[in-house]
Amino acid sequence: MCQNTYSNTRNPMQYKKVLVTGADGFIGSHLVEHLVRQGYSVKAFVLYNSFNSWGWLDSLPPDVMKDVEVFTGDIRDPEGVRTAMAKCDAVLHLAALIAIPYSYHSPDTYVDTNIKGTLHVLQAARALGVGKVVHTSTSEVYGTAQFVPITEEHPLHAQSPYSATKVAADQLALSFYRSFATPVAVIRPFNTYGPRQSARAVIPTVITQLAAGARSIKLGALSPTRDFNYVLDTVRAFEAVLQADQSVGQVLNAGSNYEISIGDTARLIADIMGVSLSIECDEQRLRPEKSEVERLWADNSRLRLLTDWQPAFGGLDGFRRGLEETICWFSKPENVRNYKAGIYNI
Repeated sequence: MCQNTYSNTRNPMQYKKVLVTGADGFIGSHLVEHLVRQGYSVKAFVLYNSFNSWGWLDSLPPDVMKDVEVFTGDIRDPEGVRTAMAKCDAVLHLAALIAIPYSYHSPDTYVDTNIKGTLHVLQAARALGVGKVVHTSTSEVYGTAQFVPITEEHPLHAQSPYSATKVAADQLALSFYRSFATPVAVIRPFNTYGPRQSARAVIPTVITQLAAGARSIKLGALSPTRDFNYVLDTVRAFEAVLQADQSVGQVLNAGSNYEISIGDTARLIADIMGVSLSIECDEQRLRPEKSEVERLWADNSRLRLLTDWQPAFGGLDGFRRGLEETICWFSKPENVRNYKAGIYNI
């Protein structure tokens, strides 16, 4: 049976009313749920659409959503961002386009959303005197590791249009701290996984294919390694960075400090699900040769030093427990029916 593993412990609440951009997404929805359960006043910024869909927020329990103020808008619209941020103590900025394959053929949308959207958040925060901005980076900005574990001093090496826009957004955020003393912290999550994750990511890809009965599954490259982080560890890291005064002006890796290959991850999932597995290489899932990030492994010591955060799902044992929770969620028909396991989702 799936467990509700949201922590009931929290940091001293310096910032009470918080705006979460990208609240309708995978990590954003978990972050909203976590913050509400910790007693924060949460305003959730979701992408406007004519269906009145709030993304994954629509799946949250009523006892959570009754305490969430939802704002529909577009991060690319500066006036909407400023309106949403009014009277908030802090902003956790997650809104972004993140799919790497989609960035190969639509890079212009990534510039507008990831760079200009971040600019709008920073400008609004500066104008309104917001107490803290936590900007979301990505481990993809490092590219293939030049040394491991990867510290925050590792060179930035964009290997996709997506990662290039995130490098630019990170530097823009830090420039506002240096130029205007805007209280900005940059959190750099490594590969987050868990319930509600998009099917474009490798772990849901494996689980949904196996759950649909396939025993020969399609994947891209198997040799790259990743530092996978269960989503509840990631959202706890966001709260820790938010509340730590020492995080201002800092870049902080949020990773488990554990490395595993894509191929071994797929085999571990099959083992947990109790099925045999063979893997086919699907050419359309392969990145261009120079764009593939071959190795990611986080040094999380700075985050642990500056905050009280520790990964609860670290190491092989923690990874297995996180996968069990994820598989449990994806195994429920009401959840997996939202995924199209038979097609490649970029």
